[in-house]
Amino acid sequence: MNLKEKAKGLKRDIPAVFLALKKRETPWYAKVIAFLTVGYALSPLDLIPDLIPVLGYLDDLLILPLMVAFTIRLIPKEVMKGCREEAVTLWVSGKPKKWYYALPVVLLWLLLLGFLLRKLR
Repeated sequence: MNLKEKAKGLKRDIPAVFLALKKRETPWYAKVIAFLTVGYALSPLDLIPDLIPVLGYLDDLLILPLMVAFTIRLIPKEVMKGCREEAVTLWVSGKPKKWYYALPVVLLWLLLLGFLLRKLR
């Protein structure tokens, strides 16, 4: 499998993880990780800002795919299969507009900022 095929798979799997988040059959711990993964994928804020050369794109190339792969391992196979089939039509009109999925990343940045401010005093 080449890099282009993996990127297409990732593009398909993020909406599938979003759908699995809503399924009753998905275990609670998988839902927590799925919430964080979808929030990170939809968030306009990155853990490592894109302004930082090389490292800024590292999250898009490594962190997000690892989060998606880990989340998929936690979701039962039959649930994930159904979600992948359903995901084909989910994002036809663009990303879902759920602002609260960005909260974990925003909270992490606020905690980091608070920590830095406290150390500078």
